[in-house]
Amino acid sequence: MEEIRLQKYISTIGVMSRRAAEKEIEAGRIRVNGEVADLGQKIIPGKDRVTYKGKLLEQKKNDRKVYIMLNKPKGYVTTLSDDKERKCVAQLVEDVNTRVYPVGRLDMYSEGLLLFTNDGELANKLTHPKHHIPKIYHVKLKGEITPEQLKALSKPMVIDDYEIQPVKCEIITRRDNFTVIRMELYEGRNRQIRKMCEQTELEIIKLQRVAIGNIKLGDLAPGKWRHLTKTQVDYLMKS
Repeated sequence: MEEIRLQKYISTIGVMSRRAAEKEIEAGRIRVNGEVADLGQKIIPGKDRVTYKGKLLEQKKNDRKVYIMLNKPKGYVTTLSDDKERKCVAQLVEDVNTRVYPVGRLDMYSEGLLLFTNDGELANKLTHPKHHIPKIYHVKLKGEITPEQLKALSKPMVIDDYEIQPVKCEIITRRDNFTVIRMELYEGRNRQIRKMCEQTELEIIKLQRVAIGNIKLGDLAPGKWRHLTKTQVDYLMKS
């Protein structure tokens, strides 16, 4: 068989995304034929023996690709395990009957739509910086938002020494003690919305992702998951 890069192999068999595999390789947790692997190393699937934390990584003949969506509740971290013993999203998808991995992340205090799959290639595609699929958030803010603040949120802004792309923002609910705005992001950098609101002196009450492209959270209850439809999977594949 043809040689392929180690991280691509790990991603293809659904263990983790390619970028996550690169981090594990750099940390020295992956071995090839008993030797600690190097980033960029190539292997021959079926011939070279790849292990992760002592466990053999191989493509199972009857492995089927699984694609699900979860309504992540507030208070869960987007990891499969946590050294601080915090609640993890993995606990909410234990009954999927196959191991799936989160695509992207939501911070501990955010909630809403989170995708999971064991399709490493698709996960890598969806999390790649050049991938352009919008993520839609509803952000509940304390008090009223001024026209100047809304305009500032919509303009390019520097966060952590990086100029983010303009974000489409619009008001969807206005009350005396709170305002809900819709934000459409194409980048989704670490805690981007929270840092944007901090810069514009806005206090977040609730931050919820309601859609990824045309895949909508709908009425899925918090803490519950369901399989994506074939149409939704095809949309992600072709987007």
